Amino acid sequence: MNKEDQLLFAAIEDKRRQCEERCMMTHSAFLDMRQAAELSRAMQGFSGVFLWGGYEDAERRICIFLPEYLAEDDARSGEECPLRILRVTLPKNGGGSLSHRDYLGALLALGIERSVAGDILVRPDGADIIVLESMADYLQRNYTGASRCVFAKTELLPIDQLSFGNQETYEKRDTVASLRLDGLVASAFNLSRGKAQEAIRQGLVSVNSFPAEKPDMAVGEGCRLVLRGMGKAILSTVGGTTRKDRIAIVWTRFK
Repeated sequence: MNKEDQLLFAAIEDKRRQCEERCMMTHSAFLDMRQAAELSRAMQGFSGVFLWGGYEDAERRICIFLPEYLAEDDARSGEECPLRILRVTLPKNGGGSLSHRDYLGALLALGIERSVAGDILVRPDGADIIVLESMADYLQRNYTGASRCVFAKTELLPIDQLSFGNQETYEKRDTVASLRLDGLVASAFNLSRGKAQEAIRQGLVSVNSFPAEKPDMAVGEGCRLVLRGMGKAILSTVGGTTRKDRIAIVWTRFK
């Protein structure tokens, strides 16, 4: 664990103690997948604590500590939820849709830390950005003055109104020698095996929202792979073997 993570987890431990001593819900800022995975291991055995990013497959999540009188469902949605949606809607004559990078750039242009915002779900006409309740009003007031989102409309919504948009997908069929992670990353994202292994070593690959650290990790049917900067893919089908003793697979790739 590096020094930055040590400081982060010390702050999170303070949140846990505040929850116990003051009998109130507390939470961290948003964690990336690697930080969330390390924290999840560190928090094993603790009750009243869970990770939540606004929806089940969220890549960026906060750590929530609950007092005894609150149930987990209370913190996942409704008035007690510490997350809000910043919905950004582009003008109809805006000249085309924006990318994830555009929306993120508009956030960072405000001089804020990345940790105040979670996943950004892009739609053709805009995006839903999951943000901390404590920063929601500020972001709504200032977001449209930043970057290419200058003419966009923003509104704040409860987390249960999250829109996933219409994510376009396509099927990709391939064969692999085995179900090792490095070979599957190479197959899904059209990389050489060496580049896939390097991406895994650099911490750029996650499986089912958790960082993958070993190139020889076994991956099964239904697993979701994310390669940072390259997108995500689901191993939707693992079939039989071919005449050359390779395994037939089908990917669902997200555009």
